[in-house]
Amino acid sequence: MTTEFDSDAPLKIRQNWLDKVTEDIVDPNRRIVDPHHHFFAESEHFPHYSLDDLWADTGTHKVEQTVYLQCWEGYRKSGPEELQAVGETEWVHSIAAEARKQPDAAQICAMIGTAELRLGAAVRPVLEAHQAASPLFRGIRQPAAWDASEELMSMPDLDNANLYGDSKFREGFALLGDMNLSFDAYHYHHQTPFLTDLARAFPDIDIILNHLGTPPGIGPYAGRRTEIYEQWTAGLKDLATCPNVAVKLGGLAMPWTGFGFEGNPTPPSSDDIVCEQARYYHFAIDAFGPSRCMFESNFPVDKLAVSYPILWNAFKKMVSDFTEEEKDQMFRGTATRVYGLDA
Repeated sequence: MTTEFDSDAPLKIRQNWLDKVTEDIVDPNRRIVDPHHHFFAESEHFPHYSLDDLWADTGTHKVEQTVYLQCWEGYRKSGPEELQAVGETEWVHSIAAEARKQPDAAQICAMIGTAELRLGAAVRPVLEAHQAASPLFRGIRQPAAWDASEELMSMPDLDNANLYGDSKFREGFALLGDMNLSFDAYHYHHQTPFLTDLARAFPDIDIILNHLGTPPGIGPYAGRRTEIYEQWTAGLKDLATCPNVAVKLGGLAMPWTGFGFEGNPTPPSSDDIVCEQARYYHFAIDAFGPSRCMFESNFPVDKLAVSYPILWNAFKKMVSDFTEEEKDQMFRGTATRVYGLDA
């Protein structure tokens, strides 16, 4: 049984439902960096997620470090509009400081904020303010997700699919290279060619593709899994020719990918996830190589459909046949290098 995803409804974590499926932890001593999670304190749409919530999840596996990704939280309530997003960096900096009081728990060791790159060269003071706010700041994510269908969530400040091709965006994007900052990219699979063009135009800027490029499976994409997979693989294969691009392996449990786990009477097991999704992960790893791949939780968004221990068990099972060096790259090494973390 599956349910239709309502992009306008508040999203809720059902812990009692998630607890219906439990497993022993696979490879429990595997060191992990989780390079993609959020905190939600005030969001009307996404579920509340705090440091304690993160620790309850990361404590199930040997997660040592994490990277926080922008999600429009903690903004300044006053001051110039373009600088209000710096509040998110200040907010996460304070959470990371609190985390350091418990050094045996997972530590927030880097973060990605946001800025309106379409300000062009005028975005420099915003980027400088982020850098001044915290040494954890590593770069920008300005989400580009857009689709003509109202059944998929499009970013409210976009009116077309090609943010990456906007001339003012590129003017601001160029500053990332000057300031040694990276760019996290979030969009739908049909927008990947636009990112490829951007990556080729700026070969010296590190770009991290989020959520495997997000192939949707609801609305006009429902019932077209094979067709969408073929389009997704073509786009990802071309993007992988850009050596400045790395990819995050995860995000496929988001409701809009259409796998429907969240609508079933019981949550998925790790074997269920492997069965349904392993081909996506294996294709991406083959295309990019382990040295440019990093597993991500995308919690708490993916927690709508799967628990943390189950998700990471699935990841470990998917690459059980890889060498120890390759596993370490995908679970820790790539993220450590890309985000400048302590090894």
